[in-house]
Amino acid sequence: MSETITDPRSTECSTATDAGSVQQLSMQQALNRALDEILAENPKTVIFGEDCGRLGGVFRITDGLQAKHGEDRVFDTPLAESGILGMSVGLAMAGFHPIPEVQFDGFAYPAINQIVCQIARMNYRSRGTLPMPITLRVPSFGGIRAPEHHGESLEALFAHVPGLKVVSPSTPHDAYHLLKYAATRPDPVIFMEPKSRYWQKGPVDVASAVPGPATHDGGTDDAAGLSGARVAREGRHLTLVAWGAMVSRCLQVAELAAEDGIDIEVLDLRWLKPIDAEALARSVGKTRRAVVVHEAPLTSGLGAEVAQLITQSCFATLKAPVERVTGFDVPYPSGDLEDEYIPNIDRILFGIQRVLEYRRG
Repeated sequence: MSETITDPRSTECSTATDAGSVQQLSMQQALNRALDEILAENPKTVIFGEDCGRLGGVFRITDGLQAKHGEDRVFDTPLAESGILGMSVGLAMAGFHPIPEVQFDGFAYPAINQIVCQIARMNYRSRGTLPMPITLRVPSFGGIRAPEHHGESLEALFAHVPGLKVVSPSTPHDAYHLLKYAATRPDPVIFMEPKSRYWQKGPVDVASAVPGPATHDGGTDDAAGLSGARVAREGRHLTLVAWGAMVSRCLQVAELAAEDGIDIEVLDLRWLKPIDAEALARSVGKTRRAVVVHEAPLTSGLGAEVAQLITQSCFATLKAPVERVTGFDVPYPSGDLEDEYIPNIDRILFGIQRVLEYRRG
């Protein structure tokens, strides 16, 4: 499948259109609005990172926030990711709510020591006296034809670390509400933004924190219905499990499969740590078949954890082994090879076919 990816540095953001409480926003606009409101609502919030201040971020997520909220609350940092995250630890210990940005996902590698050894452990190490209310925004995954280290899929790395929560929105509505929700958490949250979706527009109900009408839980299992997975499309024959940018691709696959009479359910996992095991069990318990789709390499990827959770809860009723359609066990490629690496529609359809045609020996 070919997909047009717009260069963020040459794209002007479209203007939001009001329609009551529902607005048509790009994910970039939704995130910008959420940060604006978080700053207004919590005077202890500070936003910082490379180019986050005057420029408004390389993806313009923080555009205009320094001018509105001041240089003390939205500011630039040196090109030093370990320093950015180390400063976040100190600010959190001093009672602030830091929202740092790592400009590209691959730039998080130099900061892994601060994330794993300080941010993830400080609350545990201090026996609860030093919570780390840090929301680390990480523009993530591929799809924009960027150079090496500008497109990575680090969810398994982050999700493996005790003490961290990991979330990835797939729609502007979820981006807006999940970011606001994450910023209220007392624990560190890694907020993985699918940068190939920054410029896709969709409805955002800014008056409602209940994400979408098609949730199994109805948005009532927590304060805002934001802590679990979301059924992005109802179906009967098979469940596609995905997150981030892959949700949109799975929805495209489901539409194509429907032309052949195959009714696919798409489960947007949203939270990658903790995983909503109950939503997985409900969906796959109904369809009895599952394919997990992600951009990260196959081996030890998050798909393995999802497959195990499904097997654990649905083993007796599964009609086929859980299939995975993923990136390959190679370093995340630069832009000219992305189309070969990222799961495309044909590869996902083949995965579905393998599961549907499986017959026990």
